[in-house]
Amino acid sequence: MQQVPEVREYCQRCLKTERWHGNIVLMVVDAAFTSIGLNYFQAVVPKVDKFRQEFVEPGRIRMLEDLAAADDDELEKIWKNKRSWQMAKSVASYLARIKKDKGLNDRQAFIYWAKHAQLDGWEKDPVGEIKGVGINSFQYLRMMGGIDTVMPDKIVKRVIAEILAKANMEMPSTDIDFVRLMEHIAPEVGYRAIELCWMTWLIQSEAGMSRMEKYASLLPKI
Repeated sequence: MQQVPEVREYCQRCLKTERWHGNIVLMVVDAAFTSIGLNYFQAVVPKVDKFRQEFVEPGRIRMLEDLAAADDDELEKIWKNKRSWQMAKSVASYLARIKKDKGLNDRQAFIYWAKHAQLDGWEKDPVGEIKGVGINSFQYLRMMGGIDTVMPDKIVKRVIAEILAKANMEMPSTDIDFVRLMEHIAPEVGYRAIELCWMTWLIQSEAGMSRMEKYASLLPKI
């Protein structure tokens, strides 16, 4: 954490469901774009911001219900991947049902889902069943909904595998076991699980500098 002290502040914002200035629609769109594996800062963030400028700011899409009902052709002018949009719209539709059934707003519905979504059996969760939602997207959404956990993505696993090897510890064989180990280890080393997750991403190098340095001006906006 000494390398990236800003991580703690960024993760705190994530756990408070305040990313993208607290806009749940943008968090869902972010997760859907991220799901196809393109560079997050170079590809995903600029397109989510373009979506914000063209749909959210003018009031064309204000709430989850608006995203669920949005026209595919219009959306694909921003981001051409159809699967991403189907995932985003399906997640928005399910969260909108929670919102209606429980009498909640967008933020409350998202947090409600995240608190009740379980890692074990995640594939049977209504969000986990949505096409395009793998365990990484599921965990990413839970994190943005306020859950202190990690994504078992390849970068996080590679960095942690190196640390475990130096400590003569065995790398878990499944994604769920990996997440559980990270959640167990984090408090023992004085961090939150989410901090370990973001730290592994942000210490990665791009163009000769860490992502934390390269995107320092961007992080407070998202």
